[in-house]
Amino acid sequence: MLENLNFKLDKFFPRKTIHSLLLFLFKCSLLLLILLLLFQIYSLRSILSSPPPPPLKPPSRCDAGLVYVYDLPPAFNADLLRNCRDLDPWISKCNTLSNAGFGPRATSLPAMPESLTSSWYWTDMFAAEVMYHARIMKHECRTTEPESATAFYIPFYAGVAVGKYLFTNRNYTARDRDYQCEDMLTWLKDQPPWRRSNGSDHFILLGRMTWDFRRKRDEDWGSSFVYMPLMKQIVRLTIERDPWDHGEISVPYPTGFHPKSKLEVDQWIDFVTSRNRTSLFTFVGAKRNKIKDDFRSLLLSYCFNETGSCRVVDCSGSRCYKGTPEIQEAFLGSDFCLQPRGDAHTRRSTFDCMLAGSIPVFFWRRSIEHQYELFLGDEPDRFSVFIDWKDVRNGVSIRKVLEGYSREEVRRMREKVISLIPNFIYGDGNGIGKDAFDIATDGVIKKIKDQNESNMR
Repeated sequence: MLENLNFKLDKFFPRKTIHSLLLFLFKCSLLLLILLLLFQIYSLRSILSSPPPPPLKPPSRCDAGLVYVYDLPPAFNADLLRNCRDLDPWISKCNTLSNAGFGPRATSLPAMPESLTSSWYWTDMFAAEVMYHARIMKHECRTTEPESATAFYIPFYAGVAVGKYLFTNRNYTARDRDYQCEDMLTWLKDQPPWRRSNGSDHFILLGRMTWDFRRKRDEDWGSSFVYMPLMKQIVRLTIERDPWDHGEISVPYPTGFHPKSKLEVDQWIDFVTSRNRTSLFTFVGAKRNKIKDDFRSLLLSYCFNETGSCRVVDCSGSRCYKGTPEIQEAFLGSDFCLQPRGDAHTRRSTFDCMLAGSIPVFFWRRSIEHQYELFLGDEPDRFSVFIDWKDVRNGVSIRKVLEGYSREEVRRMREKVISLIPNFIYGDGNGIGKDAFDIATDGVIKKIKDQNESNMR
């Protein structure tokens, strides 16, 4: 049978043909193998001869842009600090402006973790210009090459310069209050970065409320700095902004806590979270006897009559000017803190209160709305209470309003307040995570970029 099968195969596929076919297939396979080998060798040589790919770059905090800090003539900043005894007709400002604007170290603090005591200072509420300048000089997003900068910071201590002319009986002229501002702008307009952009990428921090720089008539209060023509292009960081001026960003008033590390921030948050609060609300302030129908006087009287619910720190005279342990204890021991308007609608006490984990109670919408959105968000009802001041004058009980909040509502508001603490403190360096310095810098760079892109459309 096999012989018959071989005979049939030989008939249709002669052995010589089969051998030729097999030989052909072998040669094709060998050729294909050689081609594949040559291709791999060529690919390997290409890889070896190519430059290595760049290493993966981690995301940078400075992706938004870099800041160039002007080296101003010393008359506009350093000389003001050197002549600190001449900045106020009544008291020396040397202590206030020491320690890069933080002021003298605080003593007699309330009970708190010992590791935190070295980070507390008696910081003046108008020292932000000095503080911001010192911090931005060592900021990771600072550049010394103006060509690579997105924004240009003007370290002029305008609030320090004009402050000496505000609270005095001396007959200072409008020129006295304006000359340093005018001289600084005269110097600035001749600088190459300014000439390139006409100031559209420049910014400044004003350490006083914007109203101190908005004098319209010679006989009015303050300086006319904001109204000077060259200021129209400059973005302004200020501790209270004009809500109708889109060229301004409000930044938090400085508190006395300037942590050096994120660990200290976390320790403080744990401390205020665990506090036993024995008072429903507190009021820290003084009467303004020269003001007719002074609302603060009404609050003081009201609190003295509500001793079971309200804790009072009467700041008559200058007792609270630099801060006292009694103020901190009051805020740390209360669920709520009353925040009437101050010299303007906003108040440093708001941030002292929130730093202690207490919930602020506002009586004017402008004390919080359209202010500090970068730092506190735009939903103040989540962390504060509003009671219209006119209702209080008409007999509405503050105590009953606050007692109307359930313990769960109070807990949620306090948690929100405490979660905002890292956003409004000014730390001592770059190692605490994102703080008020960083948020302000990022915010002003974004504003400048948005404005410039809008102008190009």
